[in-house]
Amino acid sequence: MVLTPATRSLASPDDSFPSLQLFLLAICRVAEPIALTSIFPYSWVMVKDLHMASGSDASFYAGILISAFSLAEAMTGMFWGSLSDRIGRKPVLLSGCFGTMLSLLLVGFAPNFWVALLGRALGGALNGNIGVIQTMVGELVKRPEHEPRAYAIMPFVWSIGTIIGPAIGGLLVKPAEGYPALFPADGLFGRFPYLLPNLVCSLMLLLSIIGGWLFLQETHPEMQPHSTHQFFEHTSAEQPLLATSGATANAGVDLRAESYGTFNQVSLHDDGNWEVMADGSPQAWKESSKPQAFTWRVTMLVVALAIFTYHSMTYDHLLPIFLQDENSRGHGAGQNSFLDIPGGVGLSTQTVGMIMSTDGIIALVIQSVIFPALAQWLGVWRLFVVVTILHPIAYFMVPFVAVLPPHLTFVGIYACLIVRNVLSIIDYPVLLILIKQASPSDSVLGKINGLAASAGAASRTVAPPVAGFLYSTGAQIGCTALAWWGSSFIALLGAAQLWFIHQKKNSSATVAPAARCRYMSVSEEPRNDVVHILVTDVETEGTAQADLRANETGKGD
Repeated sequence: MVLTPATRSLASPDDSFPSLQLFLLAICRVAEPIALTSIFPYSWVMVKDLHMASGSDASFYAGILISAFSLAEAMTGMFWGSLSDRIGRKPVLLSGCFGTMLSLLLVGFAPNFWVALLGRALGGALNGNIGVIQTMVGELVKRPEHEPRAYAIMPFVWSIGTIIGPAIGGLLVKPAEGYPALFPADGLFGRFPYLLPNLVCSLMLLLSIIGGWLFLQETHPEMQPHSTHQFFEHTSAEQPLLATSGATANAGVDLRAESYGTFNQVSLHDDGNWEVMADGSPQAWKESSKPQAFTWRVTMLVVALAIFTYHSMTYDHLLPIFLQDENSRGHGAGQNSFLDIPGGVGLSTQTVGMIMSTDGIIALVIQSVIFPALAQWLGVWRLFVVVTILHPIAYFMVPFVAVLPPHLTFVGIYACLIVRNVLSIIDYPVLLILIKQASPSDSVLGKINGLAASAGAASRTVAPPVAGFLYSTGAQIGCTALAWWGSSFIALLGAAQLWFIHQKKNSSATVAPAARCRYMSVSEEPRNDVVHILVTDVETEGTAQADLRANETGKGD
């Protein structure tokens, strides 16, 4: 089952760029990453304060708390997509915002861990906005030339949300301790120390609900006033019920969109391949066969996406825990060994929130400036190989921040964040581009997108608790680097998997900003079309046809 295809009106009274409607969609969209990431800076502390776990195993339960949202969202995504076909996009979108708001309030008022877990799971179950918003963007855009700019807006908005969310969570958590003059310890926010950031996020969602209810248009093609199917010129590619997503920094994306989770325009180029007989006639028996969706190359690239999503999600979960965990290493003790990293950095929750917001800004710059430049310089395939091989370094280096002198701590933290973002922000869209390049036909992209979405959802669900368990185990044995080096090992497996993935021949991709930038030169030279002609001997063709008939006869028996 798929969402009703997006359509473009043949006789639309206004085919200009839908700025207002996309702005309203962006307001609804930005609330989700804010709500999703605001808990990251304090999830570990919250688990300990709710007396669910001690300091040694709190990271495991914090991982369960983080992954509950992704698991529930993946399980209900198909339901919300099909419901939007029946009742419209707008009601499902607004109900998703309301569900997220309810989830935040449950977490804020949670008296124990299980209520907080219920709130997170409820938020994911009631939120099917990723696929619905992607579909609404496609239905709002009337002119094909507007699609790159329109599809690039939502990843940009997601990046903004990942900057705002951690700042809200880090700065507003436990306000009675951070701002005692404004919030007394015996007041509401003293009794519920995690309410304020969730309340602020809920108010933002409420504003998006009001704005969407008043001004957002219904985009379902069958629910338009004074319009019927005869006014639609053609149908674009079917939209998936599940959006392919990476880790927290990666926005959900439809493989058919030309942005590939970035705010850049990506153009794929494939040389023509003609297979003809020696006498010039086409190979009819090959043309009649249906394309296979899950080829070896497609499957291996989806596995690579799952591996990337797993270790990237472990970074998002481990970083705030490691930065807040007490540094129990004796800097001046001569007996400290290379593996003696018993804790973390020992920063406050407020500081961690600001660091994670800065991490979002770094990702924004890399995605908008560095990614298109590197893709243009190295090419998509070589860029994928480079970032995949270097990815283990991003995890291996993090634990050593705990052993740096105090005046170099923040230098080490931001160096780690830059290295990680350069690798992960580039790896995600490059993988999506390669998956689409590997697709045998546009007609099977929906199946491939569904497989990629399912693989990503599984990785996002499993990664936080597994990484939390390894961190807890490492804390007990006096080496919290165990969790980071475990992620580094998974990244090494991803690098080893390159042996099983081969570059697609006679194909290329170009990456350029969706909006023109005066500081980047974009090549305007026309691309020469190349056609590769494979001539098959008549006798060989006859043998192939005989084999095909034999196979069909065998199936009939």
